[in-house]
Amino acid sequence: MKPILKIDHLKKNYHDMTGELTAVEDVSLNVMDKEFIAIVGPSGCGKSTILSILSNLEEKSGGTITFGKEHCKLGYMLQKDSLFPWRTILDNCLIGLEINHELTEENKERVIRLLKTYGLEDFMYKYPDSLSGGMRQRVG
Repeated sequence: MKPILKIDHLKKNYHDMTGELTAVEDVSLNVMDKEFIAIVGPSGCGKSTILSILSNLEEKSGGTITFGKEHCKLGYMLQKDSLFPWRTILDNCLIGLEINHELTEENKERVIRLLKTYGLEDFMYKYPDSLSGGMRQRVG
């Protein structure tokens, strides 16, 4: 069986005026279809850096990343939510569909069902500053 994600010898260096810092070094793994992976480690060990590289938010310094599917979608929850304070909870949840030109009535109804599932139905038309931290994470 072919992995849906293969990482070989991933490396990430950061540079500044004082020199070079290696944030990720020699990370390799295979992720198979329907497999659940947890990246665990102490603060500052490179977990978020790996996810940022996989999401094309940062460039890798070395190694290879191969996705087993041609149009693979990857999402992850950032440490700090990035909710737009001027958009309602529902509008924040719809922004990805809007950007990808995939906002249909059917997709909107699915988002509303998910908000109900996560206990956020009463907050759909409120703004992020009215939510607790845990609720903001669920919206994110």
